[in-house]
Amino acid sequence: MTTDSKQILRETESGFVSRETMDRLELYAALIRKWQPAINLISPKTLPQLWDRHIQDSLQLFRLQPAPLTWMDMGSGAGFPGVVMAICLAEKGAGWVHLVESNYKKASFLRQAVAQTGARATVHPMRIDAAREKIGKIDAISARALAPLTDLLGHSAAFAADNADIQLWLHKGLDYPDEVRSARDHWTFDLIEHHSLLQDGSAILQISNFSKRN
Repeated sequence: MTTDSKQILRETESGFVSRETMDRLELYAALIRKWQPAINLISPKTLPQLWDRHIQDSLQLFRLQPAPLTWMDMGSGAGFPGVVMAICLAEKGAGWVHLVESNYKKASFLRQAVAQTGARATVHPMRIDAAREKIGKIDAISARALAPLTDLLGHSAAFAADNADIQLWLHKGLDYPDEVRSARDHWTFDLIEHHSLLQDGSAILQISNFSKRN
């Protein structure tokens, strides 16, 4: 853990998440470092900033939406934000995260991370378009560094057919305003922008009531 603690970690230390959850997150970070040479779970240049760049960034989602919902995390990769959310839900003893990852090596890592941390999650080694029948009804969808907003809305549309109140929580980088403008050419949706506490110009987009334009 870096000594240059950011806002989220300070909140964590004052009770935002429990000490037990912090221990689980530290175990998760150790697993990423152990598996990284074999699988390349994250960009090697970001490994020294694992806590600030990835784990704390993912913790922002739980800070914004701590309710014990049933989630689908699209394209989970190394588990950001899905595994972090599932670890946080473990202290609540409720809620669940469906981790959808088509890369079988990364899915194997995710299974180990879930098993060893006690995260409330199931790993689905499949493409997103095949996940609806397997997962069923969900409350919320997350994704981080996966695809443009227009594509993410398309992936999510089938799940919205099962739950009209579903919400998307999408980590987006500096170019997200361009993605939003482009997506509005094809979709209608309600949007709340939660600006990142860690990187100026980045945000978590909270999207609801979305539908394809005719």
